[in-house]
Order: sequence, then structure tokens, then C-alpha cells
Amino acid sequence: MADADAEVPCAVVVFSGKRKSGKDFVTDQLQRRLGEDKCELIRLSGPLKSQYAKEHGLDLERLLDASEYKETYRLDMIRWGEERRNQDPGYFCSLATRCPGAQKPVWVITDARRKTDIQYFRGKFGTRAISVRVEAQGEVRRKRGWVFTSGVDDAESECDLDEGVTWDVVIANNGEHTQLREQLDQLEHSIKERLRNVTLG
Repeated sequence: MADADAEVPCAVVVFSGKRKSGKDFVTDQLQRRLGEDKCELIRLSGPLKSQYAKEHGLDLERLLDASEYKETYRLDMIRWGEERRNQDPGYFCSLATRCPGAQKPVWVITDARRKTDIQYFRGKFGTRAISVRVEAQGEVRRKRGWVFTSGVDDAESECDLDEGVTWDVVIANNGEHTQLREQLDQLEHSIKERLRNVTLG
């Protein structure tokens, strides 16, 4: 990047998707394409879980993986996170983007869950922000291990982005590799256009 006044990041790609839609797989694929030196994966749930673990004396590493340990605390963690967001809707977004990797030109936000998350990044980064919805059919999600859980799958944290948002990109992730590759090609092109625009600007 050129100087201290250069815009960092050049592109902010904000992902959303239902549980077991495969958004982690898609964001990992995108980072591989762009390169870890240029692209940082930023999880909004990271600082949430870190702060929750700290306040409740829990094992952070186990909260960060996909274990039963995380599932045990999921409902209370959602409730606790809602209280924090009610006080400051952009709190976790701001906290997450203070990580060391935030100096890289591309940020991939892996887990937006609310309209306020989308609004935060669009408001702060304007046209540098790209919103992406990852979708998968219910049958596909069930094959990946999804089971409807009351209080989780019908909570605001899982449903707030189901409607009322105009997505820049919608990716169908139903296990059709050719289709997914073509969709990632298009997304990668959009990101590189923003990189070029900032560099040339």
C-alpha cells in the first residue's frame, strides 16, 4: 500500500449464511485464491466468544471450535451478545477489525448475522464493501449435520438477515463444484477491481 493515508482495507467482503450453509468453506476458498498475505479472515464471533469466555471463566479454544462444548453455551452466549449489541450495535464489528491482520488490503468478514453488521461495514467503507449471502438447500444442510434447534435457528442471530437486505452477491453452495467455482471467479474479479481502483486512485 502506498502511504499512511492509503485506504486500508481496499475491499471488505461481508459474508452471511445459515448454519451449515458452508460459508466457512467458501470464505476459506476465497482466501486461498487471494492469498493469505493479502486477505484476512475476520470473525465477528471471535471477540464475542473471547469476551464471553473471559467474563464466564470458560475455555476459549473450545468455544471457537465446532464442539459440543460450544453448543452447551450457545443459547446463553447469544443472549449475552444481544445485550452488548443493544448497548452498541457496532461493538463487535469494531472490536473484530482491530486484529493484527487488519493491515491487509482485503478483509473477509466470515459471519455477519444482523442488519446492523451489514450497515456498519457499508456505512464505514462505502463501495469498498461487498455483501455476500451463502445459501444451501435444507436437504443439503441436513446432510452436513444441521438439525433445527429451537432458540437458535429461530433466533434473531440466525434469522435477521433472511429478508430486508439487498445482497451484492448470492452464492449457491449445494455441492456443485463447477457452479461454486464460477461464482467465486466472479467474486474474485469484483474484489480485484476494487484493489485496482484504490491503487490507481
